[in-house]
Amino acid sequence: MDDQNVVNINERGNGFQWRNYIKAGIFLVVVIAALILVFANLFIVKEGEYRVIRQFGEVVRIEKDPGLSYKLPFIQSVTSLPKYQMTYDVNEAEINTKDKKRIIIDNYAVWRIEDPKKLIANAQTMEKAESRMEEFIYSVVRAELGNLEYEDIITDEEASSRGSINDRITEQVNEMLSRDQYGVVVTDVRMKRTDLPSENEQSVYTRMISERDTKAQEYLSQGDAQNNRIVAETDMNVKEMLSKAQAEAETIRAEGEAEAARIYNQSFSKDPDFYSLYRTLQSYKKTINGESVIVLPSDSPYARLLMGYTN
Repeated sequence: MDDQNVVNINERGNGFQWRNYIKAGIFLVVVIAALILVFANLFIVKEGEYRVIRQFGEVVRIEKDPGLSYKLPFIQSVTSLPKYQMTYDVNEAEINTKDKKRIIIDNYAVWRIEDPKKLIANAQTMEKAESRMEEFIYSVVRAELGNLEYEDIITDEEASSRGSINDRITEQVNEMLSRDQYGVVVTDVRMKRTDLPSENEQSVYTRMISERDTKAQEYLSQGDAQNNRIVAETDMNVKEMLSKAQAEAETIRAEGEAEAARIYNQSFSKDPDFYSLYRTLQSYKKTINGESVIVLPSDSPYARLLMGYTN
């Protein structure tokens, strides 16, 4: 074998090796591309979300359970919708009460998506679903509060019964949403605030102040009446006690005087002359004072005693 033949054999061997390298590279590229394509079309469904798979714009399935899922490459797309409860702040609105008073109400709603397919089919977007929900809430709140007096809405006593009003509003709003198949559920509707229009506030405040003043005067009148009744009862009780005490004192005094007279009689009966002298001296005490001038005959009992004659 000459040198020319050896060179041709070597060239054919090298060409075969290069072809093998190219095939291996192409295969490796295809495998990598396939892996990239597979991983690119895998997606994770998280807790608290729906995954909506669309094909040419149409919803083909909804993934609700957390985990790993897939979509067909190029022809399918994936979007997310929240599964958790959300809060929507309803715009303030003005309504008329049963007694023709105007008030401004401010509500909020707690809601969630229950059926993503219905939401997409009938509301298209969450924003449109919230807009329809707000319309239903306003309509129901206006009807419910329109059957109540203004005082019943703003008084503290009514606050305890607002729970039942909110429950009725929530129930009716859900009936409307279910009727139109929007695929959402309202968990709760609550009133945050009830205000008066600015032009009515001052007149209402003035009326409230007048009512409070009237109530205060009523309490003061009741207090004065009760005070007068208590004073009258006390005065009557005091008079009764004083009368009773005076009667008891007179009785005790009469008994004392009787006892004293008995003792005097018992004592003086033992010496009548001494008793006569004692009574005469007592009459002097009552008759004669520091300014009295008495003219007595010399033989009068007073004069005889004063001059020391006892017989």
